[in-house]
Amino acid sequence: MKRFWGFVIKEFYHILRDSKTMLVLFGMPVMQMFIFGFAISTDLKDVKIAILDPSSDEITRAVESRILSSGYFMLESRLNAESEIEPAFRTGKIKEVVVFEPGFASRLQREGTATVHLIADASDANQANLIASYTTAIINDYVSKASQTSVPMRINVESRMLYNPELKSVFMFVPGTMAMILILICALMTSISIVREKELGTMEVLLVSPLKPIQIIIGKVTPYVVLALIDAAIIIVMSYYVFRLPMQGSLFLLMLETGIYIILSLVLGIFISTNTENQQTAIFISMFAFMLPTILLSGFIFPIANMPKILQWLCAIMPPKYFIIIIKNIMLKGSGIMYVWKETLILISMIVLFIILSIRKFKIRLE
Repeated sequence: MKRFWGFVIKEFYHILRDSKTMLVLFGMPVMQMFIFGFAISTDLKDVKIAILDPSSDEITRAVESRILSSGYFMLESRLNAESEIEPAFRTGKIKEVVVFEPGFASRLQREGTATVHLIADASDANQANLIASYTTAIINDYVSKASQTSVPMRINVESRMLYNPELKSVFMFVPGTMAMILILICALMTSISIVREKELGTMEVLLVSPLKPIQIIIGKVTPYVVLALIDAAIIIVMSYYVFRLPMQGSLFLLMLETGIYIILSLVLGIFISTNTENQQTAIFISMFAFMLPTILLSGFIFPIANMPKILQWLCAIMPPKYFIIIIKNIMLKGSGIMYVWKETLILISMIVLFIILSIRKFKIRLE
């Protein structure tokens, strides 16, 4: 029995001396609790809205003040005409537009009723429904309290869901699923490519070849780009014909943006492969680095604006975040390159960065 306990103590010491094991045992649970605890939230916070108020009378200003002081909404802009509503949504910043009818206060005094129109961006169906419900509740609360101190009034609240009138959740899940599938497949395919060369002993062939590191990396990536584009085409066709996701924008632009995202995903896989020694490690890192963060930190399911600042910073380095924005803008909103150029530039910058890092690491390994 004494030998047994000595063996157990020895195993404890062995585990405690292994920093990687300690990181998995204690670091990973803390990190997961932190991410899950703060990222998984459907509460509203600082939702950016626009207001169209032609009359700008005392009552409309009071309703606006009640909405903005609730802590759920922030005023992003004031609109001057209905023609400005669509461009405001296409910027991606505005989630709701509150529209007061002309002559709001005078109609309330004359007829005892007036109408407020709520137009929400329903490309994220759950969030749009929640935003409209919160706004309606705030307006009804204002009416209830105002009616107790003055003449009873009634404000009709009419909601309209833009881009997704039927509030189909598939409009939210399909773009996120596309982003996750492509980055997982592409990163997995290429993350094991260079590692496989090392394990099979064929790295020496590359070492003595006249090819430069950039040529080897591009050579590794090119076949996968073609195959992944075929995958992307299949996914887009299924999205349109099976899940009935509309194609409001340019198919050419969508495929171009998808190609950029695929190249970035493949380059990320190459970067992982240059930093690992075996295929199992490369596969594990690819799955851990892309699957869970894509679900939690890309805006796929949970609104990024609700997260703490530190998680929002993490979201900012997640490629799927920008690709999901691009897909929704092109497919659902019919936006052109002028509305997604920032996200496109970020993806291209990431490609350049990780190619440079991969080449530098590849040179080190060649030496």
